[in-house]
Amino acid sequence: MAKVRITQVKSKNGATKRQIACLTSLGIRRINHSVEVELDPVRNGMLQKVLHLVKVEEIS
Repeated sequence: MAKVRITQVKSKNGATKRQIACLTSLGIRRINHSVEVELDPVRNGMLQKVLHLVKVEEIS
């Protein structure tokens, strides 16, 4: 599995409850907060729902 760094770059104000729940489940708390996670199918699905709010970088 690939390891990625996810950083929130846009506010979650105006996002749906589902999108806010995805951010919380990924471990993101605020703008410019980054987390490093292993990319599995579940996290990939959550990431696709909030892709417009975050920046994703692959970690080698």
